[in-house]
Amino acid sequence: MKHKFVFFFFVILAVGTAQDLRQNSLRSLFADQKAGSIGDAVTVLVVESSSASNDTRTAASRESNLSLSSGAKSGTKSLLDVGASIGTGNDFKGIGSAATKGSVQTKISAKVDSLAVNGNLYISGSRVISVNGENQTIKLSGVVRPSDIQSDNSVYSYNISDAVIVIEGKGMISDAQEPGWLTKFFHWIF
Repeated sequence: MKHKFVFFFFVILAVGTAQDLRQNSLRSLFADQKAGSIGDAVTVLVVESSSASNDTRTAASRESNLSLSSGAKSGTKSLLDVGASIGTGNDFKGIGSAATKGSVQTKISAKVDSLAVNGNLYISGSRVISVNGENQTIKLSGVVRPSDIQSDNSVYSYNISDAVIVIEGKGMISDAQEPGWLTKFFHWIF
């Protein structure tokens, strides 16, 4: 009787703490743990650099002249001498150039929001870093192919399609870099 009681006790204990095999069906004993389901986390290695330049030169010129003259003589005497001249001119030269460079390197954790029909992962994440009253917010979203996720569950930002990476700063330093309200008003008028 004791043996039956111990056996039933272990059966009840095993049933009560059993795992659902479907829960781990996507996990392999021999593969790395990579994001693949909604809510999974993935580390994004943001490595972005951009450079652009534009140099423009324009020159345009226009000139028009109109003249009219008339004269009449009678012998050695001049009876009527009329002359008129109209001229217009337009000259324009424009030179402009612009150059921008930017570079960002950081790591941010993102989570899988949803799955596409083809298996791609829609991810999004954000991070706020605050140092001495300066807040820096990094937001990221995009679509990742499961094959682009590396064995350590990380993905490079240049492998994210439709990537949106926003870095914003707020605080005393960023406020000091903005023009004042009077300058903004004059730029708006002129």
